[in-house]
Amino acid sequence: MSKRISFHLDENVDPAIALGLRRYGIDVTTTNDVELRTQTDEVQLAFIQKTQRVLFTQDADFLIIASSRLDHPGITYCKKGTRSIGEIIETLVLIYEVMTPEEMVGCVEFV
Repeated sequence: MSKRISFHLDENVDPAIALGLRRYGIDVTTTNDVELRTQTDEVQLAFIQKTQRVLFTQDADFLIIASSRLDHPGITYCKKGTRSIGEIIETLVLIYEVMTPEEMVGCVEFV
């Protein structure tokens, strides 16, 4: 069986989402956890590539980056204010349960 997805949440994401995912036993880092706050999107992208984490963001700039590069481990995106914290957590848990890290490479999933 393949390794499971691990997530990285950027600084635009409510910290309650990380807490919710961790309650499901999902491996999650946040920008604050790894001291990347105020770093550029390119630095964030380099971190997820190095650690092979799927990014969850509410920053549309990552959609532009993802459209020009397929070498990222995956991006999950939700426009801020369109889903509740619970809905976001449920969708990320579903992605975790049904997709492998290999299936996420170069992909963008919309929450």
